[in-house]
Amino acid sequence: MRLQKIGIPILLALALAAPFVVYPVFLMKALCFALFACAFNLLLGYVGLLSFGHAAYFGFAAYISAHAAKVWGLGPELALVLGTLTAMGLGLVFGWLAIRRSGIYFAMITLALSQMVFFFCVQAPFTHGEDGIQAVPRGRLLGLIDLTDNLSMYYFVLVVFILGLLIIRRAVGSPFGQVLKAIRENEPRATSLGYKTDRYKLMAFTLSAALAGTAGAMKALVFQLASLTDVHWHASGEVVLMTLLGGVGTVFGPVVGAFLVVAIQNYLAQMGAWVTIIQGAIFVVCVLTFRRGMVGEVLEFWRRRNAAGPPAPPPGGGH
Repeated sequence: MRLQKIGIPILLALALAAPFVVYPVFLMKALCFALFACAFNLLLGYVGLLSFGHAAYFGFAAYISAHAAKVWGLGPELALVLGTLTAMGLGLVFGWLAIRRSGIYFAMITLALSQMVFFFCVQAPFTHGEDGIQAVPRGRLLGLIDLTDNLSMYYFVLVVFILGLLIIRRAVGSPFGQVLKAIRENEPRATSLGYKTDRYKLMAFTLSAALAGTAGAMKALVFQLASLTDVHWHASGEVVLMTLLGGVGTVFGPVVGAFLVVAIQNYLAQMGAWVTIIQGAIFVVCVLTFRRGMVGEVLEFWRRRNAAGPPAPPPGGGH
């Protein structure tokens, strides 16, 4: 708790000052993927369900928001909400199908459903196939704030990210979140206590899909583009990597993992295919040395330090 009281204000101050030091578009991309990773972590870290199909909600929401903003002329806030609601509906249907299985079978079902969405996006006329939806207008937020300015767009993305993070923290810290953890630890016992575990898993799946959709819709507005890259299974693999690197089951772990992966992709882009090899090497090193992820290891060190307490006084009372 003490670490949170110190760290959160510092992180918030850094986030507010960051666009004056670092390229805002890079920061916006990192925040979008950070929210995506946090949404995925809600399912994996707190329910214990490994989904290989979260790109379906991320990418399809991007298409819907881009289409709504460019073709229907909706404002950025309405396009964002529409993309989120679409992802939520998709998550509700897919979750209802997937939670009937667990383990590797659950993962394979989510991957199969995600691939169905991918091939739909390849064929659907409104997605424009491999060209994607380009030149998506950012518009004016509430008709007042011009989001074509990168600084204004950054703070809009930051606010949406913080709201998403607060929703996740509220969910995992509530009685609902305690039931999710009980399901993760021992689902038969949670069932024997009278909890309808399938209902809780479906609610968590739907919330995770909705927040993933928010991240995808926001990314489409930031880059003014919705493409097949966002709905491809590679995106599902990347979000798993981000979450594992940062720390599964931690609030800020996926954020750190997302910033690390996006930074590698951005600053080492000139190395071409070597970027994937570097990502793989970092992943192997972290799995072997940081089993809890980077943030998870820091929190564990802090917990052990506090549990050890202050050092014992020397014999004789120091005299």
